[in-house]
Amino acid sequence: MPGSNSPSETAAEPPDAQQARTREREEQERRLRQRMAGIKHTVVVLSGKGGVGKSTVAANLAVALSMKGRKVGLLDSDFHGPSIPRILRLDGSRALSDGTSIQPAVYGAGLKVMSVAFLLRTADEAVIWRGPLKMGVLKQFVADVDWGELDYLVVDLPPGTGDEPLSVCQVMPNATGGIVVTTPQELSLGDVRKCINFCRQLQLPVLGVIENMSGFICPHCGRRTDIFSSGGGEKMAARMGVPFLGSIPLDPALMQACEQGEPFAQHLAHTEAGKAFLGMVDRVMETSENEITSAF
Repeated sequence: MPGSNSPSETAAEPPDAQQARTREREEQERRLRQRMAGIKHTVVVLSGKGGVGKSTVAANLAVALSMKGRKVGLLDSDFHGPSIPRILRLDGSRALSDGTSIQPAVYGAGLKVMSVAFLLRTADEAVIWRGPLKMGVLKQFVADVDWGELDYLVVDLPPGTGDEPLSVCQVMPNATGGIVVTTPQELSLGDVRKCINFCRQLQLPVLGVIENMSGFICPHCGRRTDIFSSGGGEKMAARMGVPFLGSIPLDPALMQACEQGEPFAQHLAHTEAGKAFLGMVDRVMETSENEITSAF
């Protein structure tokens, strides 16, 4: 994996070493552009704070797109909390190299997945990296992973609007757009408004807002209870002038599917939540594939 160097260390290098490092960076940038040229649409999934179900939405979005016949890749760029492998029951997978490219893990019939978790010695190993190293690994995940030709690359961003989400957007400056995940209560909505403004400052189109944990569905009587309130995401999206894609209820069946590594978009597609989510995916596809940019 790439390392990081301070300015003083770089300055102390002999000219030949500096030139070699420059050529290495230029070659990586060439590979990065080449990889991105083979990806039609890049969709980033982001949130203003952690714990709102962003990774669950990203994983199920990628699975749903794959179910609809698209060639899809899923990049888990949350280095400190990589949960995509667990959601897809890929924990234990390891990244392998054929000598020229890193081979991603594969879920189902062809969904390609890459996560820093595939590089760790144990599931409990902490990733203690500074910004430059994370940026280098992120570039490697795009430039050196054998993504092939993709219709969609779904990127699970770390929460917040800091260095890591910014780095991802800089590596992928022509991303199709972002999907913002929130929960209904104001504690989450306040951070999501900042997230939408983050997208606007980076000229990243907002494809829509998804309200997760929108009401609790009782598994016994089917009655809905708004534990965290509901409708806040839709109202916020209207005020911010961005599309609202829909709501996902707090359904124990969905939570259990996630824990068991069975994406609900696939295994619970017959439920009301599953049908609603697949409808959201249809709207994302319509927006991105028709190149409608009015969402920004």
